[in-house]
Amino acid sequence: MAFFDEFQHLKIQLEDIKSATDNFANDSLIGKGGFGKVYKGEIAHSRGRSMVAFKRLDSKYGQGNSEFWREIMMLSRYTHENLISLLGYCDEGGDQKILVYEYASNGSLDRHLGATALTWMHRLKICLAAAKGLSYLHDPKGTQQRVLHRDIKSSNILLDENWNAKVSDLGLSKIGPANQQHSVLVSNIVGTFGYLDPLYMEMGLLTKESDIYSFGVVLFEVLCGRLCYECSNRQSHTLVRMWKKSYKNNKLDEIIFEHLLQQMDPSSLKTFSNVAYQCLHKSREQRPTMAHVVQELETAVQFQEISEGVERPKDYERVIRTATPPLVYSSKEELSMLLHKGILVNKGKTWFSLNKNGEHCEMISAAECLLATAIANNNDRYIHDQNSRFGKVGYLQLRKINVHARAQFLSPRVTYTVNLVFRPPYTDDINSKEPVYVAIVYKLDEERESSIAYIADRREDGWLMVQFYQFTSDTKYFDLRFQFEATRERDHYSWLIEGIEFQPMEKVEHEVLEEEMADMHPISDSDTNWEQKLPNDYEKIIKWSKDSVRWTTKKELYFLLCNGFLINKGEEWLSLAKNGKKCPILSSRVTLVKSEWSWKPLPESRFKEVAFNRSFRFSIICKMKSPILSPQTAYGCYLVYKITENHSSFVAPVEVVDKEYRKNDSHLAKLWFIYLLSPQNQASSSKDDQNTHHRLTIPKIKGLPQLRNDGWMEVRVWEFQTGATTEMISMYFKLRSHASGVWRPFDGLIVQGIEFKPL
Repeated sequence: MAFFDEFQHLKIQLEDIKSATDNFANDSLIGKGGFGKVYKGEIAHSRGRSMVAFKRLDSKYGQGNSEFWREIMMLSRYTHENLISLLGYCDEGGDQKILVYEYASNGSLDRHLGATALTWMHRLKICLAAAKGLSYLHDPKGTQQRVLHRDIKSSNILLDENWNAKVSDLGLSKIGPANQQHSVLVSNIVGTFGYLDPLYMEMGLLTKESDIYSFGVVLFEVLCGRLCYECSNRQSHTLVRMWKKSYKNNKLDEIIFEHLLQQMDPSSLKTFSNVAYQCLHKSREQRPTMAHVVQELETAVQFQEISEGVERPKDYERVIRTATPPLVYSSKEELSMLLHKGILVNKGKTWFSLNKNGEHCEMISAAECLLATAIANNNDRYIHDQNSRFGKVGYLQLRKINVHARAQFLSPRVTYTVNLVFRPPYTDDINSKEPVYVAIVYKLDEERESSIAYIADRREDGWLMVQFYQFTSDTKYFDLRFQFEATRERDHYSWLIEGIEFQPMEKVEHEVLEEEMADMHPISDSDTNWEQKLPNDYEKIIKWSKDSVRWTTKKELYFLLCNGFLINKGEEWLSLAKNGKKCPILSSRVTLVKSEWSWKPLPESRFKEVAFNRSFRFSIICKMKSPILSPQTAYGCYLVYKITENHSSFVAPVEVVDKEYRKNDSHLAKLWFIYLLSPQNQASSSKDDQNTHHRLTIPKIKGLPQLRNDGWMEVRVWEFQTGATTEMISMYFKLRSHASGVWRPFDGLIVQGIEFKPL
């Protein structure tokens, strides 16, 4: 009884509601929903007298007494400017259950998705407001119980007379415990087709990430100007997969509502679409929190405001005031061009620029941030360099040098990398695009253990860049102190140091979509284009088989080829990729120098044996006749291997030297690097008043390992293109493990073979 007493002040008489709606006349009807019909009318309630919406329960729509009281309880206890307000209720006559809400005169969002009058800025602000309401329910600060809505969709986002968005319909919601990172509830599956979290549908486990998935669908609806499903032949099918694929393939312009395209600031669109896509990750762990969604949508709004000239960004005022020399410009466009090109600020000590996304980039000069505590010799000094943004560079050995880099103009909520920009003093091959091995030892002030940055990337401006740390900015200021301890490679050289750069990190999508996974799995029997993909020389291929291959139809043969089989006396394996291209795997016996390896049996290998090596180097030598490859095809050459022990030996990159390249040049051998063990970002401690730093050891190289579906690892060591006619493909590589100036043996490395896959 006490439960009902809590809501007595909200009770409204049925006669008053009938009077306000003219006895539920059709003229007062404004909509229908999963609860029943909705009417409008003016009535006195607990907050005064105003136009309201009456939602009248009809049990035939599937919701009943429990949903009615849950909605009353939720909206009474949880109030927020972006949640629809409950003004009263009626529970009379046994079957008369009516909820009374504030009136949202512009109706629900789904009615306006295709409206040309709803601009991109309007849409951004509607999404931001709805996200704030949902974030309040999820309670990121843990001050209340977490509310899981369970039915987020565009028809449950209402718009008031000022187009402010308000989340409605909490009748299906559930309450989870507070102060927990993850609230998981076992629940019967309810919601709306097209918006439901696939994992919730599969497993019945409800989490806050289920709401986030649904909200991601709404974001795409707003972007595309249409509902997330289509109906044809009395069946509905969802558009979400197609939307995700368009995003992944950088073809958003094919799905964006055409009336919005000319309005959108590119940075605003990118920020919005990125977070919308993140919400739709299949993995719950990879979906953002609603608090993060709010931050990203706020950023998207800011970018759009800047683009529409709401006001000149306040951050630029301080940048402009400190420019050296003073900036001269006559228009916003001219200022934008200058900032994208880059300017000197802070008395010439800092280089400031904007990247293509409008994010702030900042470089602190070597003279400002590198403090040599022990000058080793007279070669350590600062010299003039016309190729430097600052006009001079440090000519220093990277040993015992303290670094104090203080950024002042960063973009908030952007992930930055901290980079050293430098180059060798000698003439280098500036046209080369290959990374450079440097092995720089460094340590954050509060860290106990040192880190090593092995690889430097070549920049388009001719400088080298090595990445040390990453962090996400909370403000425009950032203070970082660390020290260079040594360089293990070319330790006696002094480098030309331009400065320490704070650069927004490029976003790389690691998720593999279901559509892409199909390329990595055996081909489905439902493949309808198999005839076009069956190689013309299939009869010759069958004759190569080690064992007898039985087939009755060409279609059956095609799927046998897709699964693959042993050829050439069991020393090679041949299969077809999904696109019909040939994919041979050559065993370690065929490709490795026998004197460098030992062999042992291994049933899980397709060749039933593997090679293992305890030396610090080995060679890959291979000659292939082109019939086992597809003509006019770009191939990648992959080392297929496992690491069974002593993983510490594989932390450093491995040098790959192309000896075939040297045959065509009298003195040069092509050199690049691969990793056999994927480098990881490791969290490090930070001061209480600063962001968390992470060591950044992942270079921008192709040679990063991947885990295969068969449980083995693979890493690309070469690329080549086949011609249109029969030819011999030959390759000769040497690989050696070189960690911090010390040659390391390949203890624990076992090799199955070399695979050639179409790129």
